[in-house]
This record gives sequence, structure tokens and C-alpha cells, in this order.
Amino acid sequence: VQLQASGGGLVQAGGSLRLSCAASGSIGSNNIMGWFRQAPGKEREMVATITSGGNTNFADSVKGRFTISRDNAKNTVYLQMNSLKPEDTAVYYCNVKSAVVGWLWGQGTLVTVSS
Repeated sequence: VQLQASGGGLVQAGGSLRLSCAASGSIGSNNIMGWFRQAPGKEREMVATITSGGNTNFADSVKGRFTISRDNAKNTVYLQMNSLKPEDTAVYYCNVKSAVVGWLWGQGTLVTVSS
């Protein structure tokens, strides 16, 4: 199983982007899908996660600005990013955790927010 992320790009501060990440195969019915990010010179950090049951968790820095959703039929997770700030600039990685795939990472998509 592979994760294919898309939707990154360059946006001005205050703008919006929507990231998508689709799994190529079965990831199991009980799983957590999420997004992490890594800015230059910084460690990778959790941005948002969503369980197969729809429970969500967000980093404090993105609460109120980002939303996460999923389409279980398509094994796809989305990250809607609004009111983007320059400090949101990072490579964003999608992730799936389940008994079927273990801990699986996508290839990363670059989000650049200009001031």
C-alpha cells in the first residue's frame, strides 16, 4: 500500500489550500489517518489526525484554521487549510496507522506561504 499526497503549492498569507492523500489499497477498517509537517531545521510535528470513527485531533497552532476529513470508501484523507500563515510553510506528510499497514508515510507535499 502506498500513500499519494497532492495539493501543495505556493499561497499568500491569509489564503487557503486543500491537501489530499489517497491510499492505494486496503488500510484496514480501524485506522488513524493524519497529516504531519516538517519545516526547515525543525522536527516533524503532528498537524491533525482523524480516526476511522471520525474523531479528530489538532495541533494547537492550527486549531480553528485547519480542518481534517476523510472518505472511508476512497481511503482518502483531506486537510483544508485556511488563514494560512508564513509559519505554516513546511513539507506536509500524510500518514496512516493501522494493524494492516503499520505506520505508513506518504511522499510529502510542499506548502509555501508567502508574507
